[in-house]
Amino acid sequence: MRLRIILLVLAISSLILVSFLVPLALLLQTFAADRATSAATAQAQWLAPLVATLKPADLSLAIARVNAQDSQETTTVFLPGGQRLGVQAPVSDATGVARTGSSVTRRVAGGEQILVSVQGLAKGTAVIETFVPDSKLRQGVARAWLVLCLIGIGLIALSVLVSAQLARSLLIPLAAVARASELLADGDLTARASDTGPPEVRQVSRGLNRLAARIGELLAHERETLADLSHQLRTPLTALRIDAESLRDEAEMSQLTSDVDALTRRVNELIRAARRPSASGGRIACDAAQVVRDRAAFWQPLAEDQDRFMAIEIETDWLPVGVPAEDLAACVDILLENVFAHTPEGVALGVRLARRAAGGGWLTVADDGPGFDNADLVSRGSSAGGSTGLGLDIARRIAEASGGSLTIGRSPRGGAAITLALGPTAAPEETARRPGRNGRSKHWRHARPADARLSTELAEWSAIVGHDVNA
Repeated sequence: MRLRIILLVLAISSLILVSFLVPLALLLQTFAADRATSAATAQAQWLAPLVATLKPADLSLAIARVNAQDSQETTTVFLPGGQRLGVQAPVSDATGVARTGSSVTRRVAGGEQILVSVQGLAKGTAVIETFVPDSKLRQGVARAWLVLCLIGIGLIALSVLVSAQLARSLLIPLAAVARASELLADGDLTARASDTGPPEVRQVSRGLNRLAARIGELLAHERETLADLSHQLRTPLTALRIDAESLRDEAEMSQLTSDVDALTRRVNELIRAARRPSASGGRIACDAAQVVRDRAAFWQPLAEDQDRFMAIEIETDWLPVGVPAEDLAACVDILLENVFAHTPEGVALGVRLARRAAGGGWLTVADDGPGFDNADLVSRGSSAGGSTGLGLDIARRIAEASGGSLTIGRSPRGGAAITLALGPTAAPEETARRPGRNGRSKHWRHARPADARLSTELAEWSAIVGHDVNA
C-alpha cells in the first residue's frame, strides 16, 4: 500500500510539473529569441543616422566597430549606388523590399535577417542588414532548461519524500490495528490497538478495542453463567450423599458415597474450568504420556469388569503437547466412554500414544465393535446412540485449539477408530525427547482413518504403526 501511495503521488506531481514546466521552457525559448531580435533591431536603428551623415570611409569604420563588439551578429550596409559596407552579404529579395522603404525581419537558414530601411539620402534608399544566428537566438535557453529540469527532479523527489511520510503516518497505525486483530484472533483478549493516526484510523482502532472489550465481557459472563449452573448441581449431590449415608448396607453405602464424591469432584473441576480465563497466546503444555497413562489406568478396572481386552501402548514416558492436562484428560475420557457406552461388553479396545514428527503426538482409541454408521458424528449435537452428541465435538475443538485435528475411521476388524492429532507446545525446547521405555503392544493394530485431508500425517502414522493405514 505504501508503494501505491508513493506511485500515485509521483504520477500526479509528474503530470503537474510537465504541464507547468514544458510551457515555461517554450516561453523561455521564445523570450530569448525575442530579446536577441530586439537587440539587433536596436543596433540597426542606431546605425541609421550614421548612414545618412557619415562618409563611406567613416561609416565603414563604425560598422567594423559594431561587428567587432559581437562576433555572432554580422551587419551589412547596402548604399544606394550598390556599394556594400561591413560584411559582404549577398543581395536578397528582402533587400529589394527594404529599398522600397519597408523594414523587414525574416527567417533564413541558420538564423534571422533584420533589414532596416534608411531614406532621405541623395542617391536613394540605403538598407542596413543584421544577421542574428540561431546560437544567438537560443543563448541561455539550454541552461534555463537544465535549471527547470533540476527543479522538476527536486520537486518530484520532495513529493516522493512527502508521500512516503504520509504513507508511513497512515500505515503504522493500520499495522498496529492489524497486529491487534491478529492477537485477538489468536485468543489474546487483552490486545488493544493504539489510538493514533488519522481520525478514520483512530475510529477503527476504537471500534476494535470496544469489540475486544465486549467479547471479553461476554466470555466472562458465559464462564460465570456456566460456573453458576455447575454450582447448582451441588444441591442435588448433597441430597444424594445424605441418602447414600442413610443406607444400612455398609458396602453399598461406601460404594455409593465414593461415586458421589467422584461426581462432586468432577463438578468442582467443571466450575474451576468454567471460571478459568481463556488462554492469551501460546499453548499450554502437559505431559500427554502421564495423562493418558493415568486415564487408561482409571478405565482399566471397568474393562476388566466387562471382560474387555484393553491394549495400552505408550511409546515414551515423556510427550509434551500443546493441550492443558484437564482438557487432554477430558478427551481421553470422552473417547473411552464412547467405547464403553456404545459397544457390547466383551468388545476389545486399544489406546495408543505416539510422537508426531512435526511435534506433539498421536492419540488413537480403537475398538472391535460395530463401528460408526454416521459420517457426520463430529457435528455438534449429532448422535446416533441416544447421547448428547457433544463429546466428539469437544474432543475435536480441543485438538484443533492445539493446532491438531480429529479423524474418524474404522479399525481392521470393522470397529471404530478415532485419531487425535495433538499439536506441539509453543516452546520448542519443551518437546525435547526424554529417555524412556518403549511400551509397544503386540496386540495393537491401527484403524483406517477416513479423512483424506490428513494424507501426509497418515503416511507418517503408517510408518509408526508399521503398516499402511490406507490399505
